[in-house]
Amino acid sequence: MNIDVLTDTLSNSRVSTRRQALRRLGIGAAGLTGLRLLSSTTQAQQTSDIGFQSAQDIKILQFALNLEYLEAEYYTYAVTGHGIEEEGIGVKGQGNPGPVLIKPDPRVRFDDSDTSQYAREIAKDERNHVRFLRQTLQSLGATPVARPTIDLRQSWNALAQAAFIGPTFDPFANGLNFLLGAFVFEDVGVTAYRGAAPLLHNRQVLSGAAGLLGTEAYHAANIRTALLDQDSFAVNGAARKISNLRDKLDGDEDDDQGIILDGQTNIVPTDPNGLVFARTIRQVLNILYFAPGADQGGFFPNGVNFGS
Repeated sequence: MNIDVLTDTLSNSRVSTRRQALRRLGIGAAGLTGLRLLSSTTQAQQTSDIGFQSAQDIKILQFALNLEYLEAEYYTYAVTGHGIEEEGIGVKGQGNPGPVLIKPDPRVRFDDSDTSQYAREIAKDERNHVRFLRQTLQSLGATPVARPTIDLRQSWNALAQAAFIGPTFDPFANGLNFLLGAFVFEDVGVTAYRGAAPLLHNRQVLSGAAGLLGTEAYHAANIRTALLDQDSFAVNGAARKISNLRDKLDGDEDDDQGIILDGQTNIVPTDPNGLVFARTIRQVLNILYFAPGADQGGFFPNGVNFGS
């Protein structure tokens, strides 16, 4: 019997009881017991699947929250001189909490109003991302992970040396350095959300992640355009070296591009299909830890918080 016949039989107005319907289908007491067992098993499996899917969505959001803490702290310190807690953003939760390691008075003295405005707008967006992810996790019954220790001081020198930019680098020294520091983060955020999208199950969560990806992509294009506007060979060279380092850290695939590609401006780094690149959690961590396979280091000296 196909599903259409089954539906018609159970909805027939002349069948007054469920038992009568089952008799019309030729199902006796033994068959009824079997159906109950099958139904119970199916429901249990569905419950298990839903539980797994929800847990996976939560783990992905928890990981993303670490990245948003990093970006929000960087931009907020750059434009205000203080961290996101002073802006009313929560940072407590699961895992190992930590401070932000940063130089005294990191507020950037921007030498042009445009870059200053970009920085303030992005800082606000990134703080809202932290707030949004924390609220979403709570709505799913999870406690957000705490902000882990974030190194925005010594990490930059290590990155500059690894990228062959120089022995030291201070992204808070001026507007140009700030843009190069932002360039390190933004493309990684875009690729991280693209990589996570196929792993999400809840449509509301996926919709939120798509919104986050879109915003990060706008930010990345903004930063890349601002760097191109500097019209400096040294700037383009530094961006290319940062891109090369990310490519080296995330694996064998060539899935990173500088702001100049084949002699042409390159605002949007894409694959041959015109799609932004995707990175796995492991690839993202390789970049943020400054070492393939590492479990801590770089911007997160004690590692990120994964939560449960």
